[in-house]
Amino acid sequence: MPTVPAASTAPAPLPASLLLLADSRLPTGAHVHSGGLEPAAAAGRVRTVAALAEFLRGRLATAGLVAAAFAAAAAAECARPEPRWAAFDAELDARTPSPAQREASRAQGRALLRTAHTVWPAPALAALAAASPGGAHHPLALGAAAHAAAPEHAPAHAALLAASAAVTGPASAAVRLLALDPLAVHGVLAELAPSVDAVAAEARAVPDSPAELPAVSAPALDVHAELHRGQRLRLFES
Repeated sequence: MPTVPAASTAPAPLPASLLLLADSRLPTGAHVHSGGLEPAAAAGRVRTVAALAEFLRGRLATAGLVAAAFAAAAAAECARPEPRWAAFDAELDARTPSPAQREASRAQGRALLRTAHTVWPAPALAALAAASPGGAHHPLALGAAAHAAAPEHAPAHAALLAASAAVTGPASAAVRLLALDPLAVHGVLAELAPSVDAVAAEARAVPDSPAELPAVSAPALDVHAELHRGQRLRLFES
């Protein structure tokens, strides 16, 4: 008798609509944010491809995991009759001690919600915007946008998008800021791909309470963000 193949635990492939969210050409202003790369470079911590690889690994394991977990949880929260956006906002604020990073996150979130609501008009996007007069944090906006674009498997897809953005954004900034070889930089991203998948898989496990989401920290990113905000000459906003 033919055997029945075991069910796969891998996430479903990204639908084409969600590829738009991963496209750097999406008009959300992401190109003016370096994810902490510019201040790290100014401090002399990132000057080479090897140093960039270490920076990206650290960012993925800390800020990347937090962003991916909150994006996945936000996507799942959109299915609730009354989403707990205030609680999610407070928990993400608590995990972002740097005022500069909070401002950057909210600025990117506002832009993403505005774009997503134009492309995929959905009540969840309007509800999140209404609940966030100061601007929704970017991971929450990303999760809500993923749900609006393709509700099926949205938490898993949102986690993957956030984990990927945690490294691709700074990598792109490094090419422009440090004139690194783009082929070598993309080689680093290729090497990091399994780690991105692993972080996304960890982030897909959405707990019942937003307080139970990951709370890993990256103090160096916080310090650099505050120093960067005081710089008069800078290429990126963050």
